[in-house]
Formats: sequence, structure tokens, C-alpha cells
Amino acid sequence: MRIAFVGKGGSGKTTLSALFARHLARSGALVLAIDGDINQHLAQALAPGEERPRTPPPLGPDLPAVKALLRGTNPRISTPDSMIKTTPPGRGSRLLRLLGDDELHTRHVSRAGGVPLMVTGEFDESDLGVACYHSKLGAVELYLGHLVDGPGEYVVVDMTAGADAFASGLFTRFDLTFLVAEPTRKGVSVYRQYRDHAREFGIRITVVGNKVTGEDDLLFLKEQVGDDLLTHLVHSDWVRAAEQGRVPPQATDTPDAPDAPNAPNAPDPLEPHNRHALNVLRETVDAQSRDWDRLHRHAVEFHLRNARAWADARTGEDLAAQVDPDFVPGPAALA
Repeated sequence: MRIAFVGKGGSGKTTLSALFARHLARSGALVLAIDGDINQHLAQALAPGEERPRTPPPLGPDLPAVKALLRGTNPRISTPDSMIKTTPPGRGSRLLRLLGDDELHTRHVSRAGGVPLMVTGEFDESDLGVACYHSKLGAVELYLGHLVDGPGEYVVVDMTAGADAFASGLFTRFDLTFLVAEPTRKGVSVYRQYRDHAREFGIRITVVGNKVTGEDDLLFLKEQVGDDLLTHLVHSDWVRAAEQGRVPPQATDTPDAPDAPNAPNAPDPLEPHNRHALNVLRETVDAQSRDWDRLHRHAVEFHLRNARAWADARTGEDLAAQVDPDFVPGPAALA
């Protein structure tokens, strides 16, 4: 399943992305965390206590190679350069299994705190004034579009802050989106923007309250978001210690060792209420069914939008021709 964490800047979405990815890894599940935020802090959140956690080569600068790999032998794509971030897979495209033995995973995945991690890359000085950060997210959108993940497999993406995620079709590539909201008016304002945009495309949004300090905070969230409030987390002494660097470094080089914090069945240092909240998130994700047809339909819709808006003119091609009407998405395509 593919899960996005979104929310206002400072809401704690990166922290929750890391907590949930660690929670899944600790259970023994196959999980990949992806840092898709312009502020690349997910590695640090996954590996508290490490001053400089190891990160893999970023996807963004390697976009041409990603396109060349995913194009495969698809006859509808003339060259890798004609691929754009929304180009959907077709017959002949290179499809990927989660954390499979392929060039993309081998090069662009490392472990942070024992959790497999992929990163888009930072917004660097050469981008200032001439590029949009969402172009770097194009590699993630292509990756998810060509990924055939199965039951019991999880991709957890820390998305850009605020409503910026709607600047690309990436927001349609998930099975479930958790919106992290603080119990403040600013905290729930992003929820309303997401709710209204997502409703148009049938995207499910559910709210996770964060930094809740008492009944008044919880009542405020319930009044503001209603039934969309799934669960909430309270102040965590362990998270605060981790953010201040007071948590011992993790055994990232031996993630399956018995004393590794994210090893299967390792003790969870979180408070009972927050552990329960993570269990609620897991149960909600596991109860969600994968709709391959919807995912592919949205991919095609946003590809055609981008083709008409700018990509046909930029590439000099009719990119609607890249859509394979006979492609069947999902596990059947692997055959």
C-alpha cells in the first residue's frame, strides 16, 4: 500500500512519517520510506541520535537515467527524453517490484535507522530562480507509476508541506493520505484545502491529530474536521529527546540485530497512547483495498492534462500517443 503524509509546515508530518515507517519495519513488514519534502529531514527522523544518517544518491538529479530504465521497450515512447513525470506505463515498460533487484533500487535505496530510504534530493543553489522543486518529485511520480507493489508491502512518502502537493498529479498515486493537523486554526486550514481538492478526484483523506495536550485540543479537532479525524498523538518525551539528539545512535549497519531499535519485535520506545495511534494507522491502511484501475485512470488523466498544457510543445510530440489503451495495470502486467 502507498501512504502519503501531508500537512502544514511544522505540523509534525515528517516525524509521523518516520514513526509509522519505523512501526512497520519493527513488525517485519517490507517498507520503503521516501523523502519527498523540499526540506530533506526524513533520514534524521528515521535515525534519531545519528548526527549524519546515511542517505542514498537522490532520485531528482538522476531523472534521465530513471526515465531510460522505466521506458524499457515500450514502443509508444520514442526516446527517454520524451517521457515526462506523468508518462504512464504501457506494454514493454519496465515495471518494478518493491525493493527489487533492479538498478533503481540498488542505486537509490539505503537504510536510515534500519528502514529502507529513498530521497528526491535537496533544492540546491543551481535551482534558485530557474526551477520548481516539483520537477524533482517527477522521479517519485514515475517510480510509483511503474511500481507493482503487493499485499503486505508499504511505501511511506513524506510529502511537501501545505497544499503544494497538488501542483502535480503525485497526490493521486496513493491508496491513503494521512493529513497531520495540529489543534490550531492554521493547523486545520490545510485540511480544508486538501479535502476540497481531493474530493474532486475521489481521493481519501483522513486526519491524524498531533501535539494534542488535553481534552480541549481534542474537542477542537473534532469540531473542525468531524468524522475525518482518525486518531491523535500526544506529546512524546521520546520524540522530543530524539529531536534534540538525546537518543542513543541506532545500529543502522546491522538493522536485523536483536538490539537494533527497528528490528522485528524490538521494544517500541514510544508512549502507550502513541503506540496505539500507530496501530490505528496500520489497521486503517490494511483495511484499504488497492484499486489499480483508479490509480491508472488518474495517471492517464494527469498525463493528458500535462501534455496539453505544456509537454506537447516542449517535446514537439503528441504525448497522448504514449497512453497504451490495452495496458492492464497491476500484477497481471508483470507477466
